[in-house]
Amino acid sequence: MTNKSVFTRVSEALFGKNEQKTVEEKGNKIMKIGIISGSVREGRNSAAVTQWIHDFAVSRNDEGVEYEMVALADYDLPLLGAKLSEERQATAGAAIQAWSEKMASFDGYVFITPEYNHAVGGALKNATDFLKVEVANKAAALVGYGSLGGARAHENMRVILGELSVASVHTTTNFSLMTDFENMSVFKPNDYNKVNAQGMFDDLLLWTKALNTIR
Repeated sequence: MTNKSVFTRVSEALFGKNEQKTVEEKGNKIMKIGIISGSVREGRNSAAVTQWIHDFAVSRNDEGVEYEMVALADYDLPLLGAKLSEERQATAGAAIQAWSEKMASFDGYVFITPEYNHAVGGALKNATDFLKVEVANKAAALVGYGSLGGARAHENMRVILGELSVASVHTTTNFSLMTDFENMSVFKPNDYNKVNAQGMFDDLLLWTKALNTIR
């Protein structure tokens, strides 16, 4: 009598051994989540927010999951479509390639989205315009900060991500400049934010696992 599991025997019967091996490899690999700090502004609050979200994620001890912080400010991306000098073209091309490869390396994302003038920041919008296949059929969660916790920036991001074939999860984490920052500048989040963060990561990992099966 074979020692193979019922799942393995059924999968081999339906899909063949090679396809079954692929299913098992996908199920066993480490799931990588990128936490994207989406501001390049001097003195930006996104660094502290990103660190808090990363520390919270790591503290969950999610089995088989790795979290990595990515600072958009580390990628000197040009304005999409702008004319560049010959000297700038090489460095811009390298930055675009590095950004593309980094984003492609993740299975899912958390976007830290500051709100500027009732919308997502221009730098983050520009950065997403360089992406398509790198992020398609993956899941993303949204973390915001602003006078309304970045809620309006999140609405912008959902439209942008939808066009990129990225599924944005329902639960978000929203930090208010009025209650989660001292003098609207020093990040001191209230503990109640952990409730939304917990639900947000639960949703993100569930959707990321599901979407991994179709890529």
